[in-house]
Amino acid sequence: MRPLLAALIAALLIPAAAHAQTLERIKQNGQLVIGFRTDAAPLSYLGENEPKGYTPTVCYALASKIAAEVEVPDLEIIFRSVTAEDRFEQVANGNIDLLCGAATITLERRELVDFSVPIYVDGTVVVLKKGGPDSLEGLAGMKVGVRAATTTLEALQNSLAAADIAAEVVIFDDHPTGMAALEQDEIAAYFADQSILMNMVMQSEVANELKVFDQLLTVEKQGLAMARGDTEFRLVVDRGLSELFTEGTMEQAFARALPNVKPGLGLQAMYLLSPTLP
Repeated sequence: MRPLLAALIAALLIPAAAHAQTLERIKQNGQLVIGFRTDAAPLSYLGENEPKGYTPTVCYALASKIAAEVEVPDLEIIFRSVTAEDRFEQVANGNIDLLCGAATITLERRELVDFSVPIYVDGTVVVLKKGGPDSLEGLAGMKVGVRAATTTLEALQNSLAAADIAAEVVIFDDHPTGMAALEQDEIAAYFADQSILMNMVMQSEVANELKVFDQLLTVEKQGLAMARGDTEFRLVVDRGLSELFTEGTMEQAFARALPNVKPGLGLQAMYLLSPTLP
């Protein structure tokens, strides 16, 4: 083989080799490092000094599957908080092995990380004060809020542009600040994922003054993010999730995180179509 060709092939293989070490690193260190969002209740949040919500619950169960795969029965699970802004970089940089938060699967994000099979289906909705507009078009000329660094921001901008609605989009650093602005009439509406938004409305001191549109602006599949190109680790994660779907653990995690809430059509379809084991 010519030296130049050999060097080129070696250079192409370096990234793949670097990313193929997740399982070996977990086995060597005896640790599984999981990233989680602290501000995305009920899917992922910090409660009583420990991770809470649907995705941390799923990942607790998944960790035992990974432990069995690497033959480390006393595997240590380390949860590290991430933000909406740095969560995917934390995965790509190897600071965390698995991102267990409210992460929508998109092609743009897959340029940086890989995703597991879908574990949740959500969608963008809007909350506003009762007596406010009854349609998206009614928000023309008003201020509407959304959280930064989310797919909801892109969905909102696309929806407004498609409907030719001239509304002022106010971007907030976190959901509580955005909801507070709505409650204080600083904005006319606030957009977020349905699960997150419904949870905030239920906890709001003025919940009886709020209404949520039934219409979904988007339908978004969410998954667990991991290092791009590490096919062995991804296979272990997907196999573990398939076992959790088969065992009914995924539905139990939903019931635990959102008690008395019936899964929507999107989630019901996911349960029906999810990969299961014979």
